Amino acid sequence: MVDTSVIGCGNMGSAFVKGLAGSGDHRITAIDLDPDARAAVAEFVAETSEDLAAAADSEVVIVAVEPDTVGVVLDDLDLSADQTLVTLAAGVTTDYVAARTDARVVRVMPNLAAEFGDAAVAVAWADEPDDDVRTLLDEIGTFVEVEESLMNLATAVNGSGPAFVFYLLQAMKQAGVEGGFEPDQAEALAAQTFKGAAETVLRSEQSVGDLIDAVATEGGTTIEGMELLWDSDVQEQVAGAIEAADERAEELSSEFHE
Repeated sequence: MVDTSVIGCGNMGSAFVKGLAGSGDHRITAIDLDPDARAAVAEFVAETSEDLAAAADSEVVIVAVEPDTVGVVLDDLDLSADQTLVTLAAGVTTDYVAARTDARVVRVMPNLAAEFGDAAVAVAWADEPDDDVRTLLDEIGTFVEVEESLMNLATAVNGSGPAFVFYLLQAMKQAGVEGGFEPDQAEALAAQTFKGAAETVLRSEQSVGDLIDAVATEGGTTIEGMELLWDSDVQEQVAGAIEAADERAEELSSEFHE
């Protein structure tokens, strides 16, 4: 059982709490000044607190606060070299964090699917890779290890990406509703379609392009829709959304260089 503290129990912090609780391998302390935030995760943790000192004895401390609050938290958080500090805040560099703690530092960009053990996670190591952190990340989803120079792009792709997917899913749902489905029927079909397509990409040995060709057979229904997409600028618009999020992550990061 790993003693783990989560500081900040907003959307991302609470997703981490619930995902780690589901693994059964963590004794979790949830720390937040907001009593409502603490109450929302109380059933998933061993302890809740408004005091950062509650993290003092944790093996792993996860800082899940907004970027502009990270410095304040680190200034009041006294950790040793035997502890591991995992930061989730967009743009906050490992150099910035390492200068303010004696703990081992790991920078992580997850997404909200951590709650269900299905997060896509990018991780950058400030020190040597840590197998205990790898195990923790396995418990909340799938992770890739990247250079820190790519973490702002990860913020855009897998951190912000769920919102872009939700937008596309909503568009498919709305088309179904306008065609005659009940909203819950359209949402179930659209959501499961996204889920199944993603699983197919992850498990198949075929490329994404080959999978499109496998569905969009000549003379069938799918290719009619694909012809419209291929003739549109939707691919450029999606790429533009990623670029805009990446640029914002770079702006945030510029505030946290030592």
